[in-house]
Amino acid sequence: MPIQTAQTDGSFQLPALGRSELASSAHPTRLAARLDPALSAATLARLQQCPRLQRKLTKLLLENDSESSRTDWAPDLLRGNDPHRAALLAGSVWHARSLLKLVSQPDLSVFIEHIGADAHAFGIRHQSHAVANRLIADPERLAQEIERDGHGCLGAWLHDMPVMERNRVLLRLPVGTAAENPEPEHGNASGQLFSLVVAHFETENPLI
Repeated sequence: MPIQTAQTDGSFQLPALGRSELASSAHPTRLAARLDPALSAATLARLQQCPRLQRKLTKLLLENDSESSRTDWAPDLLRGNDPHRAALLAGSVWHARSLLKLVSQPDLSVFIEHIGADAHAFGIRHQSHAVANRLIADPERLAQEIERDGHGCLGAWLHDMPVMERNRVLLRLPVGTAAENPEPEHGNASGQLFSLVVAHFETENPLI
């Protein structure tokens, strides 16, 4: 799903991120794609953390001067949480039936190393919302499919969101994830899965 520009209306009463947070939290591959793909990770990190460059970097990332100069940006849909982690949570629910079959300690260790214990627990807890019927026994392949389908669901969920809010999430992901090209099947379940993910984030970090 490409980065787009437009005005936003706002939804979810969550804390907003400012220009500096957007520039510093953007994935380095997003910035490199707009500057020079040959730039090193260290150089990109220095640029992102430089206060006097924040406004310019935000304009560059959004390709929209009017949006990048706003101070009343709409709230962050994921409450500032890592969109990659959000995708893993959603993907684990999507493949929860396979998680239930992953019982040997060696397989669990390999799987959790790739996905994380919290995503594994989240998928098991919400197994009633599982989507995939095809069981995957190999833990590494299962982790890859969880990541792919989770990002696909994230992209499908963002599709109907205001453009500015959508961009602020996508900019925190590396270039080339399945969030940029979700499949129709992801759209059918994305709303339900991400209602679970957002509710989980609200439980972790309740608003004061």
